[in-house]
Amino acid sequence: MKVTFLGATKTVTGSNFLVEGAGKKFLVDCGMYQGSGADEYENEEPFLFDVNEIDFMLLTHAHIDHSGRIPKLYNEGYRNKVIATKATCDLCAIMLPDSGHIQEMEVEWKNRKRERKGEDPLPPLYTAEDAAKSLEIFSPVKYDEIIDIDENIKVRFNDAGHMLGSAIIEVWVTENGKTEKIVFTGDLGNNDIPLLSPPTMIEDADYLVMESTYGNRLHIRNDDKASLFLDIVYETLEKGGTVVIPSFAVGRTQEILYELNRIKEEKHDEEFYKKYKRLMSVPVYVDSPLAISATEVFKENMDLFNEETQKIINSGDNPLEFNGLKFTKTADESKALNASNESAIIISASGMCEVGRIKHHLKHHLWEPNSTILFVGYQAPGTLGRKLVDGEKKVKIFGEEIAVNARIEYIEGYSGHADQEWLLNFVYSFIKKPSHIFLVHGEPEGQVVLKQKIEENTEIPVIIPDFGESYDLEEKVGMIGKVHSKAKEQYLRLEVLERMNTLKEELEDMSSIVKEEYLDKYTSDEEVIKLKDRLKELEQQIVKIVENK
Repeated sequence: MKVTFLGATKTVTGSNFLVEGAGKKFLVDCGMYQGSGADEYENEEPFLFDVNEIDFMLLTHAHIDHSGRIPKLYNEGYRNKVIATKATCDLCAIMLPDSGHIQEMEVEWKNRKRERKGEDPLPPLYTAEDAAKSLEIFSPVKYDEIIDIDENIKVRFNDAGHMLGSAIIEVWVTENGKTEKIVFTGDLGNNDIPLLSPPTMIEDADYLVMESTYGNRLHIRNDDKASLFLDIVYETLEKGGTVVIPSFAVGRTQEILYELNRIKEEKHDEEFYKKYKRLMSVPVYVDSPLAISATEVFKENMDLFNEETQKIINSGDNPLEFNGLKFTKTADESKALNASNESAIIISASGMCEVGRIKHHLKHHLWEPNSTILFVGYQAPGTLGRKLVDGEKKVKIFGEEIAVNARIEYIEGYSGHADQEWLLNFVYSFIKKPSHIFLVHGEPEGQVVLKQKIEENTEIPVIIPDFGESYDLEEKVGMIGKVHSKAKEQYLRLEVLERMNTLKEELEDMSSIVKEEYLDKYTSDEEVIKLKDRLKELEQQIVKIVENK
């Protein structure tokens, strides 16, 4: 058996793995890169395998960084099955056409710029119609059932607890009279996610391909999370502000609705009820057509919810509905939210603030000192969301520079990903431990920390693969080759250009700071001389770059 890592290597998006064994070639996930422009450039590159040679595909879950290039695969002639859970198929039926619509809108904006330059227009990566057509190859399966692909390959989907329908996939491959099992975690849940069951513990594996998003982080626990959420919202509303929650349309949005519905059960003291009453006195808007459709899919798949949620449902209380909840379907309804002066809670996609209606809400509320932007999910490097979480004081939205005066908060416990503790617990739970572990879907710093923890505590060898590396899964695992991508080479050049743009913005900010803070009449001559010397050093560094020294 051989595995080639073609995505989510030392990064958190673009999940794509090619497995070869028992005379078959199959994919696990086919996701889009998301984040910086340099990352997204890679989506347009040709696949590094022959699409016509792929016998089937296994999809861990519906998030676009795992499913988003399936329409591209379809457009290039792939017509074999995409095997996934029913809920994943249901969600892809709304998420992939939505992604296609975004591709069309993005390329339309790029083409307007190209037209002004006299350049030929570009086609979208795929259209909403392309995405809709690709749904014909989806094949739904149930959790916990062993499925025979043929006489030598069988698979089983287990609940990963990350989002509705997400799966840990076990794959048994028989070659030369020997059967070996490789397990793909997809994205592992955070063990206490509202609505969902915890991740399934797998008893045995020969090889494990595991996500590592929070390999060096611990989340705050559920009790603290609910209190923190209520305090942040209450304090903002008391100041007359609005709480804007950039949320992934599928998963986090529904969990926040659930949390708002049940928060009244957490405590029973006078102070708590005062805050809760204030929270429930303002409207809660879900401003994302995709989130609205996804919430309907959640309602249709309530049999997948955890036991606690099932009991609530059976008592007649729908955890995704409550007084004051409003869904804004049209663009006009969305615009009206920003025209209103009333305090409100606005939940809007996208979760990383890169596309969609959230950018309009940020444009209207980031500069308001009384408002709060509350992040509840992972923010990839290079995204607008990550810049805000990292503390940038000015950001550009639709080409306009916006001052960040609003309160910025991040409740990490709402993440759909397991933290370091639960990633380690997943490894510890194996009765028969894997002989090798591959860490994917994580940033390098977190992966190195997690690798050290696993090796120290279990003595299982851990590999952090680079893009394009192929590994032969024999008794002695080793890299046997590496495929190269022109996009990766181009990425280095794009990264340089991106850094140049960042440097340009930082120099502009520095110029303003120097004029406003250093050159006033109260600054001592000694401080000005020190500043002059530092600027001279910076100038010399720039000259060295220009002269290529």
